[in-house]
Amino acid sequence: MKKLDGKVAAQALSLELQQQIADLKANGVTPTLAAILVGDDPASQVYLQSKQRRAAKFGLQLMTTTLPATTTTADLIAVITALNQDPQVNAIMVEMPLPQQIDRQQVILALDPTKDVDGVHPLNLGHLFAGAPHAIPNTPYGILKLLDHYQIKVAGKHVVMIGRSVVVGRPLAALLLNRDATVSIAHSHTEDLTGLARQADILIVAVGQAHFIDASAVKPGATVIDVGMNRLADGRLVGDVDYASVVTTAGAVTPVPGGVGPMTSLMSLYQTVQLARSQTNHG
Repeated sequence: MKKLDGKVAAQALSLELQQQIADLKANGVTPTLAAILVGDDPASQVYLQSKQRRAAKFGLQLMTTTLPATTTTADLIAVITALNQDPQVNAIMVEMPLPQQIDRQQVILALDPTKDVDGVHPLNLGHLFAGAPHAIPNTPYGILKLLDHYQIKVAGKHVVMIGRSVVVGRPLAALLLNRDATVSIAHSHTEDLTGLARQADILIVAVGQAHFIDASAVKPGATVIDVGMNRLADGRLVGDVDYASVVTTAGAVTPVPGGVGPMTSLMSLYQTVQLARSQTNHG
């Protein structure tokens, strides 16, 4: 059984990223990501601090705007509009979740699609499903890069995606279809979910339930990608896949933590650089 180590894959991708940044800087361009944090969600604050450290290490510019929890939709859109118009800003990221009074969809629609580093604007999702992606949601993109790093063939394989969210399941299905995979999307209403999962050459699980999948749902030799991140009562972080059970059956599997997570956290910086390259014609 092969462990698909996201830290190792992220390190390899970082080398590529460093070269691209050096090339941009040689042409007078410093890739710049604008991050907006509304309120004081602890997880978002930790995530943003981690991104600030990593951006500094790479030599990227990370501009942070922190707004109070009482911010209105109109206030947030005004901030986004100003960043859309700032020629120094290559990419914009709005940290989720947003406070309840803010209309998330209106905020997403306010983003300039050419600066949408999370790939959540409907125009970018449309480009992805049309087979010509511009910006891609970060977790699916990270998973694709992880599969590439370990040279796991996608074309012609049956992929079963458990989870249909607009940030993971659906865009990842489109990415894999673009790579000539045969994709089945399963969810809470799927009949005989275990039977379908056992048909998968590549099984991807993103449901947000600890140990949702065990070895009984895994085809011998299959690749298993665990997107889940769940905290148990004892404080341990575990995935949607029962790792200890599945390792006896799977051919390759991602651990939690240390699998998909390191790739996801790198992709917003990676895509900032790709957006900067396309905007300045240095790609």
